[in-house]
Amino acid sequence: MTLIRDKDFGTPARTSDKQVTLEIDGRSVSVPEGTSVMRAASEAGVNIPKLCATDKLESFGSCRLCVVQVDGRRGLPSSCTLPAEEGMKVTTENEKLARVRRGVMELYISDHPLDCLTCSANGNCELQDMAGQVGLRNVRYGYDGENHLEAEKDESNPYFTFDPSKCIVCSRCVRACEEVQGTFALTIGGRGFDSHVSAGAEQSFLESDCVSCGACVDACPTATLMEDSVIEMGQPEHSVITTCAYCGVGCGFKAEMKGGEVVRMTPWKDGKANHGHSCVKGRFAWGYATHQDRITSPMIREKITDPWREVSWDEAIDYSAKRLKEVQEKYGRKSVGGITSSRCTNEEVYVVQKLIRAAFGNNNVDTCARVCHSPTGYGLKETLGTSAGTQAFDSVMEADVIMIIGSNPSDAHPVFASQMKRRLRQGAKLIIVDPRAIELVKTPHVKADYHLALRPGTNVAMINALAHVIVSEGLEQTDYIRERCDMEAYEAWREFVLRDENSPENMAEITGVPAEDIRAAARLYASAHDGKEGRAAIYYGLGVTEHSQGSTMVMGMANLAMATGNIGFEGAGVNPMRGQNNVQGSCDMGSFPHELPGYRPVSDDATRGLFEKDWGVKLDNEPGLRIPGMFDAAVEGSYKAMYIQGEDVAQSDPNTHHVEAALRNLDCLIVQDLFLNETARFAHIFLPGTSFLEKDGTFINAERRTSRVRKAMQPKNGPDGQGMDEWEITCRIARAMGYDMHYNSASEIMDEIARLTPSFAGISFDKLDRLGSIQWPCNDKAPEGTETMHVGGFVRGKGNFVVTEYVPTKEKVTRRFPLLLTTGRILSQYNVGAQTRRTKNNIWHDEDVLEIHPHDAEERNIAEGDLVSLESRMGETTLRAHISERMQPGVVYTTFHMPDTGANVVTTELSDWATSCPEYKVTAVQIRRTNKRSDWQEHYDEFTEQTRHIAE
Repeated sequence: MTLIRDKDFGTPARTSDKQVTLEIDGRSVSVPEGTSVMRAASEAGVNIPKLCATDKLESFGSCRLCVVQVDGRRGLPSSCTLPAEEGMKVTTENEKLARVRRGVMELYISDHPLDCLTCSANGNCELQDMAGQVGLRNVRYGYDGENHLEAEKDESNPYFTFDPSKCIVCSRCVRACEEVQGTFALTIGGRGFDSHVSAGAEQSFLESDCVSCGACVDACPTATLMEDSVIEMGQPEHSVITTCAYCGVGCGFKAEMKGGEVVRMTPWKDGKANHGHSCVKGRFAWGYATHQDRITSPMIREKITDPWREVSWDEAIDYSAKRLKEVQEKYGRKSVGGITSSRCTNEEVYVVQKLIRAAFGNNNVDTCARVCHSPTGYGLKETLGTSAGTQAFDSVMEADVIMIIGSNPSDAHPVFASQMKRRLRQGAKLIIVDPRAIELVKTPHVKADYHLALRPGTNVAMINALAHVIVSEGLEQTDYIRERCDMEAYEAWREFVLRDENSPENMAEITGVPAEDIRAAARLYASAHDGKEGRAAIYYGLGVTEHSQGSTMVMGMANLAMATGNIGFEGAGVNPMRGQNNVQGSCDMGSFPHELPGYRPVSDDATRGLFEKDWGVKLDNEPGLRIPGMFDAAVEGSYKAMYIQGEDVAQSDPNTHHVEAALRNLDCLIVQDLFLNETARFAHIFLPGTSFLEKDGTFINAERRTSRVRKAMQPKNGPDGQGMDEWEITCRIARAMGYDMHYNSASEIMDEIARLTPSFAGISFDKLDRLGSIQWPCNDKAPEGTETMHVGGFVRGKGNFVVTEYVPTKEKVTRRFPLLLTTGRILSQYNVGAQTRRTKNNIWHDEDVLEIHPHDAEERNIAEGDLVSLESRMGETTLRAHISERMQPGVVYTTFHMPDTGANVVTTELSDWATSCPEYKVTAVQIRRTNKRSDWQEHYDEFTEQTRHIAE
């Protein structure tokens, strides 16, 4: 194993139809027009010394180390800022250049600590490397004059240290914060010899606007910005390329190791989803993988009030199979089922759904996508023909208008948000449809052209109003529609949206958004395709899907995109922003009760026969229970056993009281996870899982990109460290139940997936290792995958317009419950917080708070930080108030990362009409000051203490 070092070409690559040929040190080099001399030289194998230059940033030309000579030109230009020209003759090495470079390096070293042997960057320091490359052997100026060697360290950030005594003021960190991240948290303060890097207005890093993405640390060529883990552990000695296990962006990372320990995670430059960028979670919040809270031995108990008893894997698996078979013998074949995880690999998910279908003998399998993006699958399949987003993330760089609906990329998908901000700074227009003023409404160098701050629950009214403007003003792309779409369906839709009831003037009363703003935004979105030159893209999140009309809204967005000709091209499309790392994959793998892998119905005889032949077992042809149906049947008493893989339904699902009642009523609950989560309080069997650093397999991100997950350390989930792959645990349970499921590796599982699933037919571990990642569909027609869907035509044939009538939610505000609660995520925490709460990310967010508009707070005599009661028709919890202008009057907001907050105690059981996706985003509530925790929270503390005890 070796430490993988990404080659740095000094300046970014350029693309051009025109090539230029120049001569560098006597050799002929051809590069695209616009390429710097530095990059041209590097591509030819000539490494010009550099300090301020890196290929992640635009050239800057400040360090003067990369000077070259050009025939016929005076002076010594910087090669990083010098464009390659046809016929140019460049010299990169001679005595004159060497003398100049040594002189430059002398100046740097004369104001730099001479502690190389004890420096944390020793062995991985560009300043050290460049000093050696230019041949510097002594410093003529001495070290006694004015210097910065006593500058005070900033150790405020929990993950990295800023040591200004080692700073060479190359500005790479400042430029990375601007160009890569887009936060603009760093600047160069002072002038001349007093120039220095400053976070904010001479603040500490923690106090400043820094979001701890790590771009500055990654860019620093010295030990000025250094990970604390490297300072403590030393430089890594080998690395493993893998994929982040947080959000649906799916960033590629190098796990840099020392033996079996992770020293740091560095974003992989060749990661096609992130291009070497990262966020605070992926870059730094990986410590949960070795946290002391991890359960590493299987545990069982008869009753949930009994203490847990650690057992061997053999006993745990035999006991699991025994309990499951006993339930089926007593209550019938369909009395058991399971939930797959959107945090596990495709291979792990696939074998769980296979276990349920082949060993349990039914289709009672569902996944967390039920409570987040199931309307995406339904809506996009009905309109376009496939249950996934249409574009690659890079497509946003071609968009002229970006419409964000019900998504907060800066908090939920920060690496993609940074890329989107780059495009917006280049001039793309922005429309935001959201009840709350998310960061992108106004942030440094980015301002939304329109923020349509609609009332929660009125998405469909809004999309119909936008469509009304586009059709009534003749802004449709009629040639596109005639060529690609079902004209009968289009005419029916057109007639519907032209009704007066859908006009912006009528819908303004419902949405709360002025009609003139709706009209202006609609014109902007439609005009992006004027003359087929511009492109408009829609990006949406759970603020679309988690509504009673979630599926309707997804179809409404697809209608809008088809009507304006904005599908099938770069810079366009309808793009769901998936919340968890493998939501797309868990759906693709057949985790729905009505569909086998590849979204094919279980009722289809031919499809079912294909799986029956391969699996050697008869399969049920009737759809099974969805998650809400499982809970209802458990409360009723006909559903008695459940296998939950890596999901925490007791915290994440709506109406916590109902979920807990269902879990209590099970005869056997098996939880497979890293920690004793909230659901495990009700479990009889706990099977320890593996972190992403211990897995071998694949994840699929929001752009349909399949990426490899590789083991950086051996699984720790077993007695005395004798760990086991999660897919093998599932296979052993299947065998114990009488069904022979056996694989030798995760790659064998992927081979089976490819064999049985047309969209994955061309995917294998070998191909992924060769190409880095692949976007499905990948088959004979697209052997290296498909970046953009629906090019030249839709997957279903003709695009299907669907009438999207607005039906108000049944959840109404009243005098008793006059406010509407909506929910979302925050940057530093992730989902139910099981991972991030066990890291230093808590320094930014250690409790969920309730955001409330100043007007609503004043009416209730609520001050900043007051403890408030949040009550709905479902239940009550308490949390602290945060008064915020980001809210509109009448709407409050909270996150759901902390289990003791119990945000879902108050959310309703109302759900999407087509998919049963819960309506998390619209709950009628009342807020009042209080001085005590809710009854539910008091019971939670007591019950948690009773059910988490492990016998000694």
